[in-house]
Amino acid sequence: MDNSFKTVIKPQTGWFDINIRELFSYRDLIFLLVKRNYSTRYKQTILGPAWLVLSPLINTIISTIVFGKIAKIPSDGIPYFLFFLCGSSLWNYFATSLSNISSTFTANTSVFGKVYFPRLAIPISTVITGILDFAVQFILFLGFMLYFNLIGAHIRPNLYMLLIPLVLFQMSFLALGCGIIISSLTTKYRDLTVLVGFGINLWMYITPVIYSTNSLPEQFQTLCLLNPVAPIIEVFRYACLGTGEISFFYWFLSVAVTCIVLFIGVIIFSHVEKDFMDTV
Repeated sequence: MDNSFKTVIKPQTGWFDINIRELFSYRDLIFLLVKRNYSTRYKQTILGPAWLVLSPLINTIISTIVFGKIAKIPSDGIPYFLFFLCGSSLWNYFATSLSNISSTFTANTSVFGKVYFPRLAIPISTVITGILDFAVQFILFLGFMLYFNLIGAHIRPNLYMLLIPLVLFQMSFLALGCGIIISSLTTKYRDLTVLVGFGINLWMYITPVIYSTNSLPEQFQTLCLLNPVAPIIEVFRYACLGTGEISFFYWFLSVAVTCIVLFIGVIIFSHVEKDFMDTV
């Protein structure tokens, strides 16, 4: 018998049995999953993809009224609308990706039980979908940045904007790492699915999204920057608006934490996917 057309699927046995070459060979499937994410999300909506613009816009208007006008949270001389839109656009990408990746196993049990493909394809497709969403919201932000600049707002975009792709990739890897760790744990501990939403909301309030790190008392600034998401938001905001400052020490520390979280996440994910069908 000719074995040239035979494919043998073997169970994984090690803790780090991730076949990168196999994952790359399924790139067409990843793009199909990205297309599926969009089609199912807006399938029965009236406005469809317009929600990509309307949702952050409504959220920014409400937050500007509550935090900027009523609470009067300082925004380093930047109009609060633009200040919040800048930080929230990147945070929303992280939060949405983390939330969706966290339900990878529980939400796709029926698919995993019928056909074989690298399980990491689904979390990766989720991250790519989020990048496309972020691109739309970033264009919206650039439009408002141009408007506020024309009316005389003190905005100073700079060459650090060249770092935005690196910042975005780091945020992607951090969301992927945290998400696959949680999704792996939810195969045995379903309580985590309830706590994820609460945890993400709490995480936002300890991240400089609605406020700047400089507005905090000095003794809390260091604690804030130890949050791995905080330096990413600060770099992004400084690059786009010229407000705040970049602490390369805390940013590099954030990069190190991101790499560690992603490495641990891949190890746990590769171990859990072997027998998760028995526990989900």
